[in-house]
Amino acid sequence: MSPLAAIALGANLPSPAGTPEQTLAAAIDDLAAAGTILARSSLYRTEPVGIANQPPFVNAAVTLTTDLDAEVLLDFLLAVERRYGRDRASGAPNGPRTLDLDLLLLEDRVVNSPRLTLPHPALASRRFVLGPLCEIAPNLRHPILGKSMAELLAALPDEGPNRAAAVQKLPPLPTQH
Repeated sequence: MSPLAAIALGANLPSPAGTPEQTLAAAIDDLAAAGTILARSSLYRTEPVGIANQPPFVNAAVTLTTDLDAEVLLDFLLAVERRYGRDRASGAPNGPRTLDLDLLLLEDRVVNSPRLTLPHPALASRRFVLGPLCEIAPNLRHPILGKSMAELLAALPDEGPNRAAAVQKLPPLPTQH
């Protein structure tokens, strides 16, 4: 069986696909080209972390199986970001963006290359990532910490950007016919 990848999605600016919610929905559909989507979380409205003076984010998570190796999958994700107007070279880290795709995990692989660190180095400390991921994969284990995503989420302090109120599930988008 192909390895399982976990991917976090976020956006807080409109893209060619529309609103951040519409952008995430379209980007999730695009991710199917990298493998087989197993689960997609609800959308979550989250307060910005780092640069506070920007619009709230919409976040989600996806799990998929893929035969792409880690760096090829990273290149695929970066190409999808560019399709929706993201330019990582000119944008501020943690600043506003049309689309952010982060490769969180690829099975139990540990990668430390100049281009990629797996598991994602901030995975265990971000409620806006762990909340959506726990909705679809609460028992997925962090390959270095040995804890499940649910355990990591439960261990976060309920203060500052990690307070539960900063990450709110949105109602489903209406389906289009």
